[in-house]
Amino acid sequence: MNRIAFLLLIVLFTSCDYFEKQKVNSEDLLEEELQTFNWNDVDTYPTFTSCDSITVKEKSKACFQNTLLSHVNSYLQSQNIVVADDVNDTIRLKLIIDNKGFLEVSTIKIKPETQLLIPEIDSLLRQSLKGIPKIYPAIKRGQQVTTAFELPVIVKID
Repeated sequence: MNRIAFLLLIVLFTSCDYFEKQKVNSEDLLEEELQTFNWNDVDTYPTFTSCDSITVKEKSKACFQNTLLSHVNSYLQSQNIVVADDVNDTIRLKLIIDNKGFLEVSTIKIKPETQLLIPEIDSLLRQSLKGIPKIYPAIKRGQQVTTAFELPVIVKID
């Protein structure tokens, strides 16, 4: 009987860990979840009201970019830009749209010769973005997030 009682005591003491619940640290879970994110992709791109009805992700992105380009091009065409030589350049606007839908110009890449021929091009491009319609920010996992875009603007003056 002593052996059985002794054996039961050993089993009882060693099996207590089996019933103990493991505590999970929420910070560890968050860190693990953040590692699985693809930070370069969003569920929905920023959008304008005119693009709301488009449900295909790539078409929505194209609508957003085309709306921006259309607005910039319309503004530039309304300006009286006079140049001494022909201009043919693709200007690259790096834009940031924050999680509130505010647009900010990060950088503008312009060829030096274009900058020389149209010294006010930087300010014209920035001004063209001031009157754009309300932007709805990108969404990632149900949250509004900040995104960055590069918008190519072709400037051709003959």
